[in-house]
Amino acid sequence: MRSADTHLHKLELPAVWGIDMYLKDESTHRTGSLKHRLARSLFLYGLVNGWITEGTTIVEASSGSTAVSEAYYAKLLGLPFIAVMAAGTSPEKIALIEATGGTCHLVDDPSSVYAESERIAADTNGHYMDQFTYAERATDWRGNNNIAESIFEQLAMEQHPVPAWVVVGAGTGGTSATIGRYARYHRHATRLAVADPEGSAFMPAWQAAASGGDANTITGTASRIEGIGRARPEPSFVPGIIDFMATVPDAASVAAMRHLEDFAHLCAGPSTGTNLWLAWQIVANMLAAGDKGSVVTLLCDNGERYATSYYDPVWLASAGLDPEPYTGRIERLLSTGRWE
Repeated sequence: MRSADTHLHKLELPAVWGIDMYLKDESTHRTGSLKHRLARSLFLYGLVNGWITEGTTIVEASSGSTAVSEAYYAKLLGLPFIAVMAAGTSPEKIALIEATGGTCHLVDDPSSVYAESERIAADTNGHYMDQFTYAERATDWRGNNNIAESIFEQLAMEQHPVPAWVVVGAGTGGTSATIGRYARYHRHATRLAVADPEGSAFMPAWQAAASGGDANTITGTASRIEGIGRARPEPSFVPGIIDFMATVPDAASVAAMRHLEDFAHLCAGPSTGTNLWLAWQIVANMLAAGDKGSVVTLLCDNGERYATSYYDPVWLASAGLDPEPYTGRIERLLSTGRWE
């Protein structure tokens, strides 16, 4: 159950900038997304704790990608799998789960996925994986083939082997927790930035924690960017390890996602666009300050999963999302070196 390494793509920026930008391509995992690593960790955690045994029904609350990856591992172990998802989850993800032998239980209210997962697990005498609670503790942040270790090993021979910034989104908070802890454990100067979609509770929770408030009282709305952003700060979200957060407009996420395909011939999903938008801002800030170094962000999954949504102009119009103004801002940064 070892995760294979994944590609680290270098984006071509003007050499005079002295800044290198990289995309860690998690779409090349066997199950097609960043969540392949999390699913592996959650299964191992459940097995060593005795929660998963022969015949255990696996239940998960997921917006899609985690469920796709968990369905794969459940099939490897010969276990039944049920994904509890919002009814608006992309049809492509639902098809992937069902093709792997999983069952999709759709709910109209996204906030009910937690309680519904607990109910189904109790009714089937199964195990609710609960990625939102266990993501930050199931993964060994010290190493053991985690994503942070992979990034730093792949950068070792590059011009700037210790990145100035790593930029990620937050769905469970597990990836940011792993990368932030790894950087501190190894005493790297790398700073961690987290990009959050419109309405998500993570950004205000981070602000509350930074000012000494109670982050757990914060509420938000369901995210329109699949895979990241939550209506509540999840238990796996660790605000104290994050150096900077920013809210990214949903249309900007779409713009950055679609621009990437033209710019680097890489087809990615909307959460990658959220990461990229903030990464472009950080590159611009480094340029303005005269800083050199590298910036790393994540390509979370392949855009093919969103062919009928974020890549469909009709769907975007119906959702009220216009990426064009934001696309222009990225293009002007690349041509002038300035961020409006």
